[in-house]
Amino acid sequence: MTTRLLLLSDTHVPARAKALQEQVWRLVDEADVVIHAGDWVSPALLDELAARSRRLVGVAGNNDGPELWERLGGLARVEVAGVRIAVVHETGAAAGRERRADERFGPGCEAPADVLVFGHSHIPWDTTTPSGLRLLNPGSPTDRRRQPVGTVMTARVSHGALHAVTLVPTPR
Repeated sequence: MTTRLLLLSDTHVPARAKALQEQVWRLVDEADVVIHAGDWVSPALLDELAARSRRLVGVAGNNDGPELWERLGGLARVEVAGVRIAVVHETGAAAGRERRADERFGPGCEAPADVLVFGHSHIPWDTTTPSGLRLLNPGSPTDRRRQPVGTVMTARVSHGALHAVTLVPTPR
């Protein structure tokens, strides 16, 4: 069986956008698991995504208030179709990211992951560390910063492997 993932981060609703684009909501409806790597800004968006998602996994980010931190915390771990996924908001500077991620989430740590989903920079990222840990940042659907358009990621998981990771533009 294949599980469809939608990766989101840095939605900043309603600070950077009044709402998520209809395109993003369609992707939510199609996904089996929605993963949000923080900076929701409003608990209302968390409630809306939770109501509309089949399964929602998320963490709080640096722009999230006490209610979101209390409800979500700063680290989530989930196993989907045999793939261990960790979610955090921030991983620090791009320089040295793979080394730091391996130290915290790689094979030698207490609870290793196969995939680390993160946000914060609003800049999409897709690399694999020397230990094989896949690092994914979906960017932001609502606040593109220095990118041509906003973005999210979709992926599929089956038989213990991540497949078809796709960066999806989300113009406004």
